[in-house]
Amino acid sequence: MLNAITLTGSAIAQIGRRPTFSFRLNLRVARVSFKVSEYLLAFPMRLSASDRKKQLLETAMKLFSEQGFDGTSTREIAEAAGVNEALIFRHFRNKEDLFWAVLSDRVERRGSNRRMRKLLQSQEDFREVLVAIAETLLDRTEEDAAVTRLLFYSALRNRELSERFFQTYGQEKFEMLADRMRMGIRAGHLRVLNPLVAARSFLGMIVYHYLIKEVFGVRHTPALSTHEMAEELVDIFTDGISANRSISKNESERRTVRARSAQP
Repeated sequence: MLNAITLTGSAIAQIGRRPTFSFRLNLRVARVSFKVSEYLLAFPMRLSASDRKKQLLETAMKLFSEQGFDGTSTREIAEAAGVNEALIFRHFRNKEDLFWAVLSDRVERRGSNRRMRKLLQSQEDFREVLVAIAETLLDRTEEDAAVTRLLFYSALRNRELSERFFQTYGQEKFEMLADRMRMGIRAGHLRVLNPLVAARSFLGMIVYHYLIKEVFGVRHTPALSTHEMAEELVDIFTDGISANRSISKNESERRTVRARSAQP
C-alpha cells in the first residue's frame, strides 16, 4: 500500500501541515487498490457457465456415487464445489435433473452405444463383432464403476430415473444386437431363437462379469486379458446359438491351449 503512495515534491515539503491535493488523490487511489486486492483474494476468478456446470457435474458425481441419490443433498454438493446452493438451480431444475445430467454426461462420454452401433452395422464376421462388443464393454475404468454404483442407487431408491436410463441407453443395446441376430437367423447362420432373449443373455454375461467386481467387491478374477476374456465369453455364448454346434479343429486347439495355461 505504501509503495502505491507517490508523494510529489510539494507534498513532501508540506508533510506535517495540510496535505496537498496530489497527496490526497494518491492516498485515495492506494486505498481503492488495497480494497480491490482484498476482494480478489476473497473471491477467485469466476468460471464460465460451461466450466461451472462441468465442475458441478464432477462434484455431484463423486458425492452421488459415494452416498447415493437420497443420501446427497444439493447443499452438500454446493459446499463441496465452493458455491452457493442457488447456483445449482441456475443450471439444473432440481436434484433429479442434476442426477440425470451426471449419468448422461458419463454415458455419452464413454460412447459404448456409438461403438456398438458401428460394429453391428459393419459386415464383419458375427463372432468377431461379438468379441469386439464384449471387449468394449469389459474395458472398464474407475469412472465406469462409479456410474454402475449410481445406477444401483437409482434402481433401489428412484425407479423412475432407472427406468428412464434403461429406455434411453440400455434398451438400444439390446435392440441393436437383436436386429443383427435376426439377420443371422434369416441367413441360416444362427438357429431359430428369440433374438431379444439371446441379446439380453449375451450382454447379461458381460455385465455380470464386471458387476461382481464393481458392486459385490469380488477381487479374484481369472488371469485373462480383456481380449481373452471377451473371446472366452463369446465362445461360451456362440456354442449355444450357432446353427452348426460342432467345434472346429482350430477352435478345439485354441481351447486346449487356454485350458493348459489356466492350470496351476
